[in-house]
Amino acid sequence: MLVFCYPAAPGNFTERRIMPDYPISEALPSTLFDVVIAGAGVVGCALARRFTLEGASVLVLEKASDILEGASKGNSAILHTGFDAPDGSVEQQCIVDGYHEYLRIREKFNLPLLRCGALVLAWTEAEEQRLEAIVDAAHGNGIEDASLLDERRTRDREPGLGPGVRAAVHVPGEYVIDPWSSPYAYLLQALQNGASLVRNCELVGGSFDADAWRLQTSRGEVRGRQLINCSGLFGDRVDQSLLGEAAFEIRPRKGQFVVFDKSARSLVNSILLPVPTEFSKGIVVCPTIFGNLLVGPTAEEQDSRTDAAVDAEQLRMLKRRGSEILPGLEAHAVTATYAGIRPATEHKDYQIRDYPERHYISVSGIRSTGLSAALGIARRVHDLYTRVAGRRAALENYSWPRVPGLADPGPRDWEQAGNGGIVCHCELVTRREILAALDGPLAARSLGGLKRRTRVTMGRCQGFYCSGELSEMTADHFQQPLAEPKD
Repeated sequence: MLVFCYPAAPGNFTERRIMPDYPISEALPSTLFDVVIAGAGVVGCALARRFTLEGASVLVLEKASDILEGASKGNSAILHTGFDAPDGSVEQQCIVDGYHEYLRIREKFNLPLLRCGALVLAWTEAEEQRLEAIVDAAHGNGIEDASLLDERRTRDREPGLGPGVRAAVHVPGEYVIDPWSSPYAYLLQALQNGASLVRNCELVGGSFDADAWRLQTSRGEVRGRQLINCSGLFGDRVDQSLLGEAAFEIRPRKGQFVVFDKSARSLVNSILLPVPTEFSKGIVVCPTIFGNLLVGPTAEEQDSRTDAAVDAEQLRMLKRRGSEILPGLEAHAVTATYAGIRPATEHKDYQIRDYPERHYISVSGIRSTGLSAALGIARRVHDLYTRVAGRRAALENYSWPRVPGLADPGPRDWEQAGNGGIVCHCELVTRREILAALDGPLAARSLGGLKRRTRVTMGRCQGFYCSGELSEMTADHFQQPLAEPKD
């Protein structure tokens, strides 16, 4: 295997041939941990970071082969201000806290930010009549710069809008971020500062003996003084299994998206939001941090917690609605489609419940705003924890890993010397970037994980050009190889 190694100073990589000296699956530790976190979605990653930096020993269990394989892998990547969250709700508080913390720390992680702002668009008289209430609610939530725009000012900001737009609410602080590099950075910081992660490790049962949890997993037993359930779409089932009860029911809600080619990016300057309904925030037209334009999501109730298949009729509807909002989209091709499943419940608010007598905190019902709220949720859960366990000595001088820059436009590895050449030409992903993602404490263990770390195969050809080379490069790294080995 050919591996490129980062030098201590800028310059070309050195080249050497080695075989991986780490196992595909992490070893199951026998340590008694202060905190065990079940689930490595965006919330679990943020919790691992917070508890580790606060001085706790942390173990993260993830049943999939890689992190972010559940609800966290499919979202619109908007960093929300919380302008439209229910006033005084747990969700609103966590979004505000998470939003501000992200802005404080993102540069240390090298996390990108697209400061585009958002417009809540009214297309009917009834929607226009609701805009003033949206502004009032935003001001009540502390978003003082939200303001009403008439039709002329709306079109000044977005000349490409279709006929019929009447007015808008402008929310300057709504931004677009990288939805995967952020949780990757959170968990990587935790791991570099002492936390442990075990993937391919499903939590299947456990018991609490008044001091600690003995947890049965698909790979053996682990122990922890505190258990935090961040199991996303299976949160109610984990609560039911371990506590004998669940205070909520997960009601999966699928959201499908279409992603337009990078040529469509110039059609829009802002995140275009609809006037929300009681059921959904509605269909969004949104630039991505990677230079594309996406339209979605749908909001489809379903029984399955794992079926993220896309549906041709729904995709046609999204394309049609996108073209109604931005007629210029008619001239641009769709690069990709995908779907995410939100862990909605019968409740409108997040379901963060503390069971202090059993050293158990359930973190569930985290729907579409979880990416924005994750850091705030982590602070809230840690505060609940300290009411019983007390505060520990926080870490000092901890490390800050810097994640690869994938934003478009932005400095990219393909522009630097010694990168080994471009493997994925659609997304300009280099050999060096791929090999770096396959190494280290949070190495990619699936194609999905590699895609989220590098964007390989996520461009116009969807892997048609580069899959053969990727099969060779990843042969020793994935439990399910991309191609069968040759005899």
